[in-house]
Amino acid sequence: MTVIDVARDVSEKLAALKADVVFNALHGPFGEDGTIQGILEYLQIPYTHSGVLASALAMDKDKAKLVAAAAGIPVAESQVINRFAFPSTHPMKPPYVVKPVREGSSFGVVIVTEDQAHPPQVVSSPEWRYGEEVLVERYVYGRELTCGVMGETPLGVTEVVPQGHNFYDYDSKYAAGGSKHVIPAKISPNIYQKIQTLALRAHQAIGCRGVSRSDFRYDDRFSEDGEVIWLEVNTQPGMTPTSLVPEMAGHAGYSFGQFLRWMVEDASCLR
Repeated sequence: MTVIDVARDVSEKLAALKADVVFNALHGPFGEDGTIQGILEYLQIPYTHSGVLASALAMDKDKAKLVAAAAGIPVAESQVINRFAFPSTHPMKPPYVVKPVREGSSFGVVIVTEDQAHPPQVVSSPEWRYGEEVLVERYVYGRELTCGVMGETPLGVTEVVPQGHNFYDYDSKYAAGGSKHVIPAKISPNIYQKIQTLALRAHQAIGCRGVSRSDFRYDDRFSEDGEVIWLEVNTQPGMTPTSLVPEMAGHAGYSFGQFLRWMVEDASCLR
């Protein structure tokens, strides 16, 4: 097995491997933001998932929301603030969410509740290590729904129910028993189809390739129609035993091996 230090010699070792295809299972900066995709394009090695532009765009939550909104996808009101200029009073009426503009796996997400007198101090503190810009976004009540897209086909809609956590954070995503997945989600057929339509529309608007997954909030407190809000698209969905998209593919009739084979056969450059 060849071990590659992505901070030092990734280009040289990838070139030396003379790989037929790269299955990209990296997350976060470098692996998911268009950087490794650009290296693979330069080396002309086919790879899975989205290309340079879509990967970089999807990693920037603010820019991705602008593109999604232009495509008719409902998003929550938000603003970008430099963390060193974060105001001493609430930048919007609580509750709201503060999140890094360019991060994955729910790193750095802070939920500000209605009873908090001041904005979160951690954002402007030396402890913050998620970049200078943060996205301040209206908190959307309701259920956590997510839908994968495989090629140009939306998969099933899953409801994610965190177990022992306030929201779908890092531990909920990756720790065994951190969340309960309900597929198909127990929602009305109209909402189910709407989520699938919006997931495919986001996949296409951002320019994703291969497999992606869009996350939503669905507020059905007052009516079944409720409010559906798109949060973001993940261009490198997880592939662990607790991951969502492999479950969705299984629900669609693919074994895990068949699902991986499809992704490898779909790999290309200029994505």
